[in-house]
Amino acid sequence: MATPSQFDNDTLELTREHINAFLTKTAASLAGESGRLLEVGPQERSFVREKFSNYDIDTFDVVGTHNPTIVGDITKTNVTIADSTYDVVVCMEVIEHTLNPFEAVKELRRVLRHEGHLLISAPLNWRIHGPLPDCWRITEHGWKALLRDFDILEIDILESPGRELFPLKYNVLAKCNKFKNTQDNELVFRWI
Repeated sequence: MATPSQFDNDTLELTREHINAFLTKTAASLAGESGRLLEVGPQERSFVREKFSNYDIDTFDVVGTHNPTIVGDITKTNVTIADSTYDVVVCMEVIEHTLNPFEAVKELRRVLRHEGHLLISAPLNWRIHGPLPDCWRITEHGWKALLRDFDILEIDILESPGRELFPLKYNVLAKCNKFKNTQDNELVFRWI
């Protein structure tokens, strides 16, 4: 078993605080709304349920270990969920564990209603971790490509202490746009 480095130990709390602050801020901005929310991969965490109490919440996981509402694979079409079912989808620190993040985003978009909100995050400057597999790291430009058919409202960056252009992680808030079909040549990236 790998031993966490001093860097890992020093930054773990920063990353948890970053996620919690993002969820708290976004929940406050959506406090006047209600509807259905899907949390992907929550395990036993309850922070989303606490912050988004104005929503009816379903949970989704690839295994039934933590008793999710729905067991399925987010990289596949889950026929038990109708198109446009959810007003909000929360997928924090999950996408790096999927085998195909593009198919996962396609399914997240399918289950979100038009103009529904997606909250999604993944580490960038972080060690390989469980649950297995841990397949991907996504840069700011990668988020733009991955979420090309969403309207990105915010890319919330947690910079690595003392290391520019290699953030610890990103949280992204995006709005589902069922009318978008962005081609590769239409993508625009921020100059760094």
